[in-house]
Amino acid sequence: MARFPAAIAMVFILGLSGCASVPMASLEQDEKAKDFIPIPERAALFIYRHENFGGAIPMSVMVNSKALGQTAAKTYFRLNVLPGKYSVESHAENVSTLPLTLEAGKNYFVWQEVKMGLWMARTQLQQTDEAVGRAAVSECKLIATTVSENEVLPLGSASAAGGNDATAKRLRELQDLRKDGVITEDEFQMKRQQILEKL
Repeated sequence: MARFPAAIAMVFILGLSGCASVPMASLEQDEKAKDFIPIPERAALFIYRHENFGGAIPMSVMVNSKALGQTAAKTYFRLNVLPGKYSVESHAENVSTLPLTLEAGKNYFVWQEVKMGLWMARTQLQQTDEAVGRAAVSECKLIATTVSENEVLPLGSASAAGGNDATAKRLRELQDLRKDGVITEDEFQMKRQQILEKL
């Protein structure tokens, strides 16, 4: 009897070790992004996922309610943003949020860690230092973002007020419905994908 849960867990782990498909930037863009030199008057924000574990599960990333797209194993985003306050969100079985205050002329690295979840992978964001971040990003490939970095503005700026707040709210409401048992896991995944495809 104890073998059945163990077998399910093993299948789950193996399923997480595959590789999801996300839109990738060109080789030239990837090489340029890895110069680790912030452009004048801006901060360089790297959000990376450098482990193979959970590679079959794409995870959505939002910065100040703007959806950047989804990550896969060994991939990263780079944004050159204005200094100020930012909120990075990672969406999986849960939502992990990391507040950051960015200064011009500096690099910032955020690790999107994959965790074991009840029904699918969970996520946890954590800021890493320069040495750790550079080494991790160097192992990864750049993802093509779905928004222009000029659209990702500091919290509190007038142009950022509209943002994609409605999308972020809908995703949170959808997760609450699944958590409360109102919708199934399959329904959650289908509706979540429909929301993201409209961005």
